Amino acid sequence: MAERTVADLVVERLRAWRVPRVFGYPGEAVAPVVEALDASGGDPAFVPARHEETASYMATGHAKFTGGIGVCLATQGPSAVQLLNGLYDAKLDSKPVVAIVGEDIAGPLGGAHQEIGLSRLFGDVCNQFVRYGRVPDGVPALLDQAFRTAAATRSPVCVVLPRTLQEAAVPDLQPHAAGVFSATPGEPLARVLPHEADLDAAAQLLANGQRTAILVGQGARGAAGEIVALADRLGAGVAASLLGKGVLDERLPFHAGVLGEVGTPAAAELMGGCDTLLLVGTNNPWTDYFPMPGQARTVQIDIDGRRIGTRYPVDVSLVGDAQETLRALLAQVPERPNARWRETVEGSVDRWRAERADRAAAPAEPVNPQLVLHELSTRVPHRGAVAVDVGSVIYWYARHLELPPGVNAQLCGTLGSMGCALPYAVAAKLAGPDQPVVALLGDGAMQLNGLAELITVAHHWREWHDPRLVVLVLNNRDQSGMGGGRTPADPTLRRPDVPYAGWARLLGLHGVRVDRPELVGAAWDEALAADRPCVLEAVVDPAVRLAPPEPAFADLREVFAEGDAARRVRDRMLAAGVAVETEDLV
Repeated sequence: MAERTVADLVVERLRAWRVPRVFGYPGEAVAPVVEALDASGGDPAFVPARHEETASYMATGHAKFTGGIGVCLATQGPSAVQLLNGLYDAKLDSKPVVAIVGEDIAGPLGGAHQEIGLSRLFGDVCNQFVRYGRVPDGVPALLDQAFRTAAATRSPVCVVLPRTLQEAAVPDLQPHAAGVFSATPGEPLARVLPHEADLDAAAQLLANGQRTAILVGQGARGAAGEIVALADRLGAGVAASLLGKGVLDERLPFHAGVLGEVGTPAAAELMGGCDTLLLVGTNNPWTDYFPMPGQARTVQIDIDGRRIGTRYPVDVSLVGDAQETLRALLAQVPERPNARWRETVEGSVDRWRAERADRAAAPAEPVNPQLVLHELSTRVPHRGAVAVDVGSVIYWYARHLELPPGVNAQLCGTLGSMGCALPYAVAAKLAGPDQPVVALLGDGAMQLNGLAELITVAHHWREWHDPRLVVLVLNNRDQSGMGGGRTPADPTLRRPDVPYAGWARLLGLHGVRVDRPELVGAAWDEALAADRPCVLEAVVDPAVRLAPPEPAFADLREVFAEGDAARRVRDRMLAAGVAVETEDLV
């Protein structure tokens, strides 16, 4: 019988924490752990990626799509460096990930082959927890502490295990010996609710508002019913941050869409006209689109008190879980719907939806990228997942893809790093093999790492009960970095064309290429009906402008920086109907 080693113990602790799979790239410094994972019978499974960066994206994607803790594995030196992008994604979007890094250095430290100071390397991205394993009987407690820290702080952590330690024999561990086992893995986090006095103050502030806006972020997931009930009670309009796009049914008549540079004019108008603002689980960075300073009295709900007031001045802070805090507010906020304000919001939303359809129908050469997302909007499966990459595709996603309830959409929101969508999609598909997944990419992201990770898809898809994983590639051949509508004429700044759909077919997957607008809908139908994963390559016009919405009252923001002055000027403008074409914003 083989001797039990620390590597076996690592697998046991991962299993105890109910980790379904570990994403990584094998190498000598983690070979014992990889061998132990291979011998585990798939509990947990080891999923080798084509690159360490995509392995870390997969771990972060797992955390985003499942709400669990993602785990990634890499060796020392350059392999460890490649983990940073995905771990920073987890840090900035507040997701728990555990990175296990092997180290294999013989002789004295300092100048050894592939030696990097791992504590310093991970000291910022995993600032909550970076620890080395030293002795076999301390590894269980070390891993337990890592998982608890990742869960409690919603952040990435790092555990470094020297190869000699992984290979070491495990002594007979006494379950109650100091430093051997901590408490039972997976204990739930504490219930967090604001103080009653703060709830009372927030309820009074919201009840006194005349034109209420609610901005929803990713922290509001699971609270859709409470948000809609409160919005109806107050006659409020709703907008979403980019990360909060999938929280509510976007087909609601008072849902103005995404707020910010990638967002909608209706959301900007909602912020420009409100006098009361409720922020729910959002850290939206586009502060230019928030109400003018001093314009709106504000309540903010967030589970992390460190985020309160970082984007906009807050009158009442509510530190707590979004769903339970909103339930407590609903018990105190009286029924005070403002029908006129709600009608104004819905009128703004209707105008935007008509404009959106016109934008999608505008002619382009050869295909309008907005049309591609617009056609998906009526076909997106009403369950499953959507993974979105960075680039112009995020503009079209934010405005043209209406997400129905039940669709889990994720993206690299705060870091904004290209190349995340296909690794995310792999993680989502492995976590839910019976659900369809759609990944939305530009050709830049596809060339960055997507072409390689299609190999991972080709390796796993036969294991999936529902084989549908549709990878949309918007092929505009623009690598200028100048953004939509500003592509220079210099041919050296054109990205080399790649037969993306053809590459998929070479891997045994399905591939569809569309370069005619009248065939876009049929192309989506074919891709979503395929009996295997499919790459849908849409040849689109790089000259279509991104057209960010104009922030409401943008011309006054720098002139009237002081809150009281801004409030007085804006109130006079609204009372007189100045700077608005109708009374809709009053």
